[in-house]
Amino acid sequence: MQRFAGIKRNVKFSPNHRGNDSAIFNLTVERLKEMGHEVNEYSEEEFLSAEKISEDCVFSMARSKKVVKKLQKLQKEKLVINSAFGVEQCFRTNMTNKLISNGIPYPKSIVVPTENPEALFEKLCCKVFWLKRGDFHAIHKEDVSFAPNTSVAIEILKEFHLRGINEAVISEHLYGDLVKFYGVRGSNFFYWFYPAEFNHSKFNAEAINGAANYYTFDEGLLKQYCGKAAEALGVHIYGGDAVIASDGSMHIIDFNDWPSFAPCRDEAATHIAQCIHNEAAKLVAAKGGQ
Repeated sequence: MQRFAGIKRNVKFSPNHRGNDSAIFNLTVERLKEMGHEVNEYSEEEFLSAEKISEDCVFSMARSKKVVKKLQKLQKEKLVINSAFGVEQCFRTNMTNKLISNGIPYPKSIVVPTENPEALFEKLCCKVFWLKRGDFHAIHKEDVSFAPNTSVAIEILKEFHLRGINEAVISEHLYGDLVKFYGVRGSNFFYWFYPAEFNHSKFNAEAINGAANYYTFDEGLLKQYCGKAAEALGVHIYGGDAVIASDGSMHIIDFNDWPSFAPCRDEAATHIAQCIHNEAAKLVAAKGGQ
């Protein structure tokens, strides 16, 4: 039996998915308790104000930068899942650089300052873009914006700059079937689906690609790419989006630490809890069973 601190996600970081994010957290807590563990729950605010975290291990859905920094310090002496360093790697600029450098299929992209954007698009050999804030995850609908031409893209970057977002990722728009995926590293659990079939969306950006054509693709290869991405970013509990082209080729376009797992919540919670249990057991073994 281990004592866990579980940190909930602030609703600010659950745009249009507050109930779903709470549900997967609560189910994971239930599963850990069923396994005989003790779980003490913290809000992000309670965790930040706590002078000491006495629990043996921490699992966290938190995303605020202050909480991530505190967890990184705590991680020097305790197990933290997802790794706080991994959560930081999932911030957009970090994620883009990490996936590209590890050879994971990703759209043509550049990381740019949002100030004076007019000359930036010469570096991309494409005409249709996505503009994404680089410093964090998407919190507002405008944080991930579609631009059908350069003029619109320039205006979006100017708007980013006015909002205090100093860095953005410009990615080529990919045509094909959009799929969402969820996984737990170190387990056999992997689930993917077409979001339009479940009406599953944060900001309805999925509508840009339209209805699925159901292109044939290698599901095992998608799982392999996602597992490689999770390892490169340093997270165990993950999800994201990929685009499948008409020839079956695929590119990961987004990757997140601990998403909602809404379409597969019950099954996912069991694997997430087992993952947390297994990692805690490894830590105990490394310390000689103490």
